[in-house]
Amino acid sequence: MKTVTIDPKKCVGCRNCEMSCAYAQTGEDCIRTHANIRVNNYSDDRFVLPMTCFHCEEAWCMNVCPANAISRNGETGAVMIDQTKCAGCKMCILACPFGNIHFDHVALVSRKCDLCGGDPQCVKHCIAEALNFEEIDDLAERKRIGIDERVKMLAKKQ
Repeated sequence: MKTVTIDPKKCVGCRNCEMSCAYAQTGEDCIRTHANIRVNNYSDDRFVLPMTCFHCEEAWCMNVCPANAISRNGETGAVMIDQTKCAGCKMCILACPFGNIHFDHVALVSRKCDLCGGDPQCVKHCIAEALNFEEIDDLAERKRIGIDERVKMLAKKQ
């Protein structure tokens, strides 16, 4: 399964991901509040962190939805909200342990990343390459290799 992965060390806080997502969602504007990805800015710590849905294997949001508005797309693996079924109860927002679902106060429905049908626009427009669209297994392998390299460096220093 592919998902959007984030390398916070690379993020420069340009918010292109938010604007490209907003445009992909609405087709008419680049208003960041319409985006399903959020860049959290911790200015005191000089740190920015993009966050979006992880499309969890066991999607708690999907399990708690009383309207059965949340399902997994068999083709892309995305956990998606059917806006026509969403009752606006916000149970999914409460259930998400990562805070990656938000409420649209105009349409009165919950919203989250839908992976843009398998072609996430946030990844395409990330100028720092902090966002990637990759297989989970590839990410795990890359992390293992990175940890191995750090351990080797530490061992050489001793």
